[in-house]
Parts: sequence; C-alpha cells; structure tokens
Amino acid sequence: MTFLFTDVEGSTRRWEADAEGMRNALAAHDEVLRRAIEGHGGWLFKHTGDGVCAAFASPRSAVDAAVAAQRALELPVRMGISTGEAELRGADYFGVALNRAARVMAAGHGGQIVLADSTASLLSGVDLVDLGPRRLRDLPAPIQVFQVRADGLRTDFPPLQALDVGQGNLRPAPTSFIARESETGEVQAAIKAHRLVTLTGVGGVGKTRLALEVAGRLVDEFPDGVWFFELAAVSDPAVVPDAVAAVLGITQQPGRSVAQSVAAALDGRVRLLVFDNCEHVLDAAADLIDAILAASATTTIVATSREGLGIADERQWPVPSLDVGAGVDSAAVALFVERAQHVSPRFAVGNDGEAAAVVEICRRLDGIPLAIELAASRMASMTASEVRDRLDQRFRLLVGSRRALERHHTLRHAVAWSYELLDDMERALLERCSVFTGGFDLHSACAIAGSPDAPDDFAALDLLDALVRKSLLVADRSSGRTRYSMLETIRQFAEEQLVARGEASQIRAAHSRYFAGREADILALWDSPRQREAYDWFTLELPNLRTAFRWAADQGDLDTAATIATYAPFLGVLLVNYEPIAWAEELIEPARTVDHPRLASLYVMAARCWMPGRIQAAVSYADAGQLVIGSGRHEEVPFRSEVMLGVAYAVIGQPERYVEWCRTQLARGRDTHGMTTASLVFALMMAGCGEEARAAANGLSDAAEATHNPFMLAYMHHVKSGAFRDADPAGALEAASRGLVIARDSGNRYIETLLASNVSHLEAEHGDPLAALDYVTLAIRNYHDGGNTTGMRTALALLITFFDRLGRYEPAAIIAGFALSPLTSTALPEFNTAVAHLREVLGEATYESLARTGEVMTTAPMVTYAYDQIDQARAALANVSE
Repeated sequence: MTFLFTDVEGSTRRWEADAEGMRNALAAHDEVLRRAIEGHGGWLFKHTGDGVCAAFASPRSAVDAAVAAQRALELPVRMGISTGEAELRGADYFGVALNRAARVMAAGHGGQIVLADSTASLLSGVDLVDLGPRRLRDLPAPIQVFQVRADGLRTDFPPLQALDVGQGNLRPAPTSFIARESETGEVQAAIKAHRLVTLTGVGGVGKTRLALEVAGRLVDEFPDGVWFFELAAVSDPAVVPDAVAAVLGITQQPGRSVAQSVAAALDGRVRLLVFDNCEHVLDAAADLIDAILAASATTTIVATSREGLGIADERQWPVPSLDVGAGVDSAAVALFVERAQHVSPRFAVGNDGEAAAVVEICRRLDGIPLAIELAASRMASMTASEVRDRLDQRFRLLVGSRRALERHHTLRHAVAWSYELLDDMERALLERCSVFTGGFDLHSACAIAGSPDAPDDFAALDLLDALVRKSLLVADRSSGRTRYSMLETIRQFAEEQLVARGEASQIRAAHSRYFAGREADILALWDSPRQREAYDWFTLELPNLRTAFRWAADQGDLDTAATIATYAPFLGVLLVNYEPIAWAEELIEPARTVDHPRLASLYVMAARCWMPGRIQAAVSYADAGQLVIGSGRHEEVPFRSEVMLGVAYAVIGQPERYVEWCRTQLARGRDTHGMTTASLVFALMMAGCGEEARAAANGLSDAAEATHNPFMLAYMHHVKSGAFRDADPAGALEAASRGLVIARDSGNRYIETLLASNVSHLEAEHGDPLAALDYVTLAIRNYHDGGNTTGMRTALALLITFFDRLGRYEPAAIIAGFALSPLTSTALPEFNTAVAHLREVLGEATYESLARTGEVMTTAPMVTYAYDQIDQARAALANVSE
C-alpha cells in the first residue's frame, strides 16, 4: 500500500491568532483533501489533528491526489508519501510504511510533497527532485528523499526539517560570499557526480572560501555531518592521518595504522569531508583520501590544493579568478566594494575616476580574490586611485591583518607559499619565464633557459607540466597549440626572485635575442602560402616583441633592437597595426650615428608613419632613406620594399616623385616578387598616366602567381583593378573581388581595405549600389580601427563621390570638408569632380558652410556621422528596390 500523510504547517499559531478563521479554513481544507483522495481511488482512514492519513493501492494515484490537493488548498499543507506493507486493524493501518510517511511529512514544509525512496522507485512519468539521503527522526538509517515537482506547485523550499544534523565541525564562513553563484552550482553538481572533487588554483583565488560555501549548502545532504580539516598548519606529512583522526575523535585500532583506523571508522557513514590546503602534504593527503574512499562507499570528499591529488576517479575543478570583463558590474568589483565598505562604510564607486581606478585595480590583480580583498582593505586610509598607482609595488602594498592565516598575511605570503613548494629546476624555469609578456610556448621557454644545464625540450615540458599542475602557469590549448602564461601577480613575484638571483639582465637579453632571431623564420613563413600563420604569430607575440625591443633599445643593443624594428613594422602595417613604426623611428638617429647596416630598412619602415598621420615626418624619412639606399652600403630591405618610400610623396600630392623612385629602383634591378613593377603601376595611376600604367600591368598576375605569396597576389589584383577601372570595369571588378578573397583568407587587413575601396568604387559606378555601401563601410571601419587617419580620408572621399551621385548633397559636403587632402585630390580625381558639382548644386556659400562643419570635426564624430549617413542611404536604396 502507499500512504499519504498531511499536516498544516504552523497550525498552532493560526489557531491562537484566529480560532474562528482557522475553523472555517480547516473545514474547507478537509473537503479539498477528501475530494482529492477519493477522486483518485484512495481511502481517507484517519484524521490527525489538522491532517489526514490516506491509503492507496497505486503509488501514482497517491502522488496525483497530493498534487491535486496542493493546487486547491489555501492553507500551507506539508505532505509525505511512503510505500510498503502494512497491517489493517479495524479501520486503521500499522507498520513501517506509515512511520516513514509520517517522518517524511514532518521533514517537509507547507506546500511541499515529499516522497520516500520506496515510493519514488515505483513511479514513472513524475518529475522528482532528488533531495539526497536523509536521517529522519526515529528511523535507524538514512533514506533517500524526493520532492514532487508539478505545474502549479511551489518549487523552492528551505532545507528539510527534523533531521539529525547535529554532527560535523563546519562553522560559519568568516566572510560573506560574493559573485560565485555559478561556480557554486557547478561544484555542487560535481560533488553529486563524483566521490572526490579537488578544487585547484593559484594561491588566494578562493578555493577554501568556495569549498566552505559549497559544504555549507550541502550540510543537509549528509546525515553524519560535514567535517573540515585545515591542513595548512600540518608541517609533517606523516602526521596528516593523526590530524584527521583527532578532529573525528577516532583512536588507532590494534593491528591497524592511524590511516586504516580512520578509513574503517568511516565505513557506512554518510559524511562530507573537506580537506583544505593539501599541496604541501600532497602525497600523505592523497594516500589517506584514497584509503577512505576504498573503505567507505558513503563518504564524499572535497579537497583544495594548488594541484590535483592524482587519485583515480578524482574530479579536478580549477577555480577561476573573478570576472573583470564587465567593468563596474563585474564580480571582482563587487567583491572590492563589499570588502572596502567593511573598513570604510561610505565607500562607493559613484565617481567615474574612482570607478575606473577600482576596475583597473581588479584587472591588474588578475581577479584574484585575496589580492582584491587586501587592496580593498587599503580604502581605510587611501583612495582607489592611490592604490592603483602603487600596484607596481603590490607585494609591499597588499598587506593584511596579522590575525589572518600566516599564508594570507600578505600577497607575498600567498604566492611564496606555492613558490617554496617547488624544486630548484621548477623555480629556475618559473623565474626565467617571468620575462615573457603575454605568454610563451615550449620553444621560447627553452630558448631563454640559456645555460649549459638548461633543460631540453622534453625536460622543459615536464617542468612546465608540473608548474601548470601546481597552478603557477596557465596552459591555453584553444589555438591547437599549447601556450603558457602566468597571472601578473605570479609573474611579478617570479621576476623579483630572478632579480634577487642576479640573473635578470642575462635572461632579458636572451629574451630579446630570441625574438630578434625569429626574423628569418617568420619572414620565410610570410613569403609562403602559410602567410596567415606569420600574421597570427605577430599578433600573439606583439607584447613580447614590444618588451624585447624596449630592453634591447634601452641597453644599447642596437643590432637586436634594429632587427625587431625592421620585421615587426613590416608585418604590423599589413595588419593595420602601426605601433612598431615608432620603434623604427626611435632607432633612426642612433643607427645613423654609427651607419648601422639596418639603417636603410629603418628608414623604409619609419617612412610609413604617414598612415597614422605623421606625414611631414614620413617625407623626411623618405628623403633621407633614398640617399642611404642609393649609397649601397647597407643591408637589403626585406622583399625590396624600399620602393614603398615613394608613397610618402604621393600622400603630399607629388605622385610623379613616386613614379621616379620606382623607376630608379627598377633601373637598379631591384624587383623582388614584382613588387617594384606593381608599385610603379600604382604610382602611374596616381599621376594620371593610365595608358602607361595599364601597359606596365601586363604580366603582373603571372608573376604574382609564381611567388605563391598571398600578399603579392592580392596586391597585384589591387593594382590591376585600379589600372583597368575605366578601360575594363568588369575585368577590374573581377580582379578586385578575387584579390579581396585572397586578402581575407590570408589575414592581410591592409590589402583587404585597399581592395574593399576598389570594389566599392566599381560597384557604385557599374554594379550594386548597396554592395558599394557595404564595402566602403568596411574600408572606413578598418582604417578607423587601425588609426590610419590618412587612409580613412581616401575612403571618405570615395563615399562623397557616391553620395553626390545619389543626390545626398548636404552630407557629402560635410564629409568633404573633413576628407579634403592632397592625397584624396590626387588619388581620386572623381573626388575633385564631386566637390565641383556640390559647389554648383548647393551654391558656393552653402557648400563652404557645410564643408567647414566637417573640417572642424574630429575623427570619431566624423566616422559616427558617416556611418549614420550610410545607414540612411542604404535604407533609401532598399525602399527604391522594393
């Protein structure tokens, strides 16, 4: 039989407060229960004060009756259901099944339907929530308890009542729990699925606090208690079993070790054991935990450690740093503010400057909760801005209360706790890897080891693996190749140790030489069908290239610095990243002073500063660079790209000088990959020599195909599409479209942007006007995102010619005021024609007024204005097409 027991929660208080109201409510309650029970084939055989007892032949009928009653009842009624054999005596039942139904009911809450496992195992098609094993009053062993979930019923209830939960030593956590809700749920799920879950992570990341929170939420799941073991104070691994036995009150049994005695005593107990800070006694803790799990199938264990225990079936759960990406709304900032208000109750992040400072603090502290809490404690006597400005000395700044655990007195203690557990080889590699910025791979780690006893690849791999397992390095495999990094707090600590050893200068020099030494390999990769890999490498290693250049330049290592300042801007420009151009500019004077072999290359790279707007400086570099290259005393410029010096002249409206420079280089026999010939075609177009440009363009595509170099091929298509734009628009559009695909596939944003402008121009005149708007938008966006203010004006000038054709005269005039430059007037004759037409249709005075509006606009507002006007034009064209 299946038995349903019910009871009104808090009925005594209701009778005392309103006896008449309770009497009426109870009459309605009785009628609802009677109809529900009888309507589902049950027999209401007893009233018990404010509740009833009913018997059913079918477990499903009992559940359906309980659900129907709960939906109709107005009083808070708790219900318990159990199935089993019972003895009928007259009009009443007796037996174990009734006792269990009564105890299950008593554990529940008003509105809740709770089932014993004896009923749940017989059901199908019923939505049940497993509430875990429960030790209920007067029952000799825990039983599995479930909650019924159904439409129209409340689902959230407090923990079950009347449980024997007096065991365990878990105490309330010392601090409030912030911003880890998702992690808490994931760890709880892991604990329900695995008998051993190890929370791993760097010191101070919050492993202990998360373990305490999860254990507190699961306390009702373990009738024999939750037990917490703090191992940080255990210095001798041999006494780990004794420390655990002392907490549990277990004595050593004759013929058994302490560990065996502990394991045996836990057999049959439904307990959660939390082993905190296992890393310094890792093997001893692992041995004890392994023995416990082997002896007791009902014990679950959570461990916290800087690395996993290495036990079979262990579920490692890396504890992440707090999120900082959401700015002031991030978890890290929420923690900072809450902890800051403990020491400064009026602290808030309402001020924009202070809010930005708090976000920066949390970001630079890697989202590590301990570091953030220590920083927040400084709010008693400092501002957030003052703390932020001192984070370079974080190990002196971030000092906490002496009442904290020893390893958490300061940020230095937290990191040193892990560092001191490393062996000499692990320490040495960690320290040396601190010179990397933005991460590193196995090859670069081996390169900076740099001593005769340095590890080979396999030995280094073992060391890196150990450092990852100990949470001092992070391994990222998302790109298909492993890349290592360390949190900035760890990096600064390791760097301090490197300096203290007196090895910092040696390792930083090795780091710089390594990245200078990558030039040949990376440029060879660039000059191949795998060109995209060279761009990806540059993007990934830019922080290291920056650090390597800075060190070499500051130390006067001109050979190393000049090498980096040659190939980094070569790649950077093609990715629309102009930062390395400044490195070449910085070295011009020291290289000129000693007539360095790389001087010609430095001038070529520096002359590209016209892109971010330093036009006169670019012309000066071009003038000087021509003389240096003409002397023939210096190393060759990569891929004969010295021809690009002439672009600076085109930018100031003197394309004929560009033509002259290209011809000079061709006369010297310098035309690697057809680059110089292609540049001549481009220069001739800008100089208005269309027939000559087309004649020179013949054969370029075949030459480019032979190189198997995606940049060269895309650049040839760009040049060809420009040269034949008027003579063969269809062929020009085909060439530009093919080149655009190649540029995108190879990752070359610079050529992609040039070709997008070409396609837009051709589509506007001969094809799809909506497509023309899409491509000119792409060109504007790429130029703006990269900071190429000079190129952006040419894209805007192209937009003006299109707007003029569409009759959008006023926005065209405003944009023209911003876009006007010697380059736009020279490179795009249609721009001059459009401006003349705008003056005619708007009138001279109106045009000048509108143009002045655009002329005084800064870049960001102009780009926003252009996007808005493009959207309006697109909408108008779409309406016409419909």
